[in-house]
Amino acid sequence: MSNTRILIVEDEEAIRDMIVFHLSRAGYETLEAADGRSARRLLADERPNLALVDWMLPDISGLELTRMLKRDEDYEDLAIIMLTARAEERDKVSGLDGGADDYITKPFSPRELVARIQAVLRRAGPARDESVNSGNIELDTAGHRVLSGGSEIKVGPTEYRLLHFLMTHPERVYSRAQLLDRVWGANVYVEERTVDVHIRRLRKALSAADADKYIQTVRGAGYRFSTRV
Repeated sequence: MSNTRILIVEDEEAIRDMIVFHLSRAGYETLEAADGRSARRLLADERPNLALVDWMLPDISGLELTRMLKRDEDYEDLAIIMLTARAEERDKVSGLDGGADDYITKPFSPRELVARIQAVLRRAGPARDESVNSGNIELDTAGHRVLSGGSEIKVGPTEYRLLHFLMTHPERVYSRAQLLDRVWGANVYVEERTVDVHIRRLRKALSAADADKYIQTVRGAGYRFSTRV
């Protein structure tokens, strides 16, 4: 549980502090955002396992934020629990139809909140924390390692994140700008050519397993991961 990160999107600081306190006691790592814009930045940079989203936010409704995330393939598997004072049945239906995995009305007890989070995470399944396999490459995401034929391939932390993103989005071409946003994060400002440097390093590391061919350059467009060689 200690590696499970929860993003709390709540504009009322007192409620946010209360949630952080009880989730930390339950063993979760927490991230905090007071509005939808901050939440999107944190989602891009930190990749939490679950988001608690308040319905009433200052810049966008939590319902619309949830819908936006579920339409984005990068976040469609993100577990989301909506928090709201709206107790009407039609509001609950709207929240769940909008993509939320659960719906908790205020006021709620900390014990109920933790129990609901645990239930949603169980339903989300363990696949995120195990491994990703493609071709002769395996990503041990729990151990943060790259393997081929049972042997470890040494890669740097940035190359690991880059490979993880490409392997989990195979056959799609991503520009340098898109990779910077998705892998480095929305708030990191580096030259686009930095991507080329790390692609070269990643290919060099994968060449030991004859897997560098999976990292393909699409001229004028960007890079993709593909086992169709």
